[in-house]
Parts: sequence; structure tokens; C-alpha cells
Amino acid sequence: MGTSQSKVDLYAAIRRDHQGGMSQRALQRKHNVTWRTVRRALDGQWPETRRQHRRRESRLDSYKSLIDGTLQADLDAPTKQRHTAQRIFDRLVDEHGAQDIKTR
Repeated sequence: MGTSQSKVDLYAAIRRDHQGGMSQRALQRKHNVTWRTVRRALDGQWPETRRQHRRRESRLDSYKSLIDGTLQADLDAPTKQRHTAQRIFDRLVDEHGAQDIKTR
């Protein structure tokens, strides 16, 4: 699938080219797919739907509102007085007891 087309469009193009007399091997080369994909398209199967992966929770999820608040307050502060990532991390550990976000 060298071009940016959907799988449904790809399967339709494979079927159309096959009706035009192209061999399966020529279809593989033209559309840059494997023989299994050509077989599925010619057998009339629909492409499988993409699986939605569940987003893994982050250790910082419970502290995101605090971090966002700190960064919002930093927008008004002079450049030299803004929080670095390390300073935000240190404040979370010291002031909010975020021992569970420590790395390694």
C-alpha cells in the first residue's frame, strides 16, 4: 500500500485491475502488497477494522491539574522565574507527596 489510500479503495482497485486481466503477481507488484492481500481482495472479503488500543494510564494522570495550574501561572512570570520540568517534579514530590511518580 505505497500510496495513501484506504484499504477499501485498495481492495476495489485490486478487483478492478483483476477484471482488466492482470495476474495476481502483477497485482502484487502494482499495488505493493502481499499475495495474501490480493487473495483477500479477490475473494470478496472486506478489510478488517483497525483495533482501538486502550490508552495506558500514566502515573501523572492524578497530578495533571496541578501541573497545568503551575504552567498557567508561569505564563505571567518572567522567563528566568518559570518552572523547569525538574522543579515541577521536585514540587510534586515535596509538596504533594507524589512518591509514586519517581522514576526507576
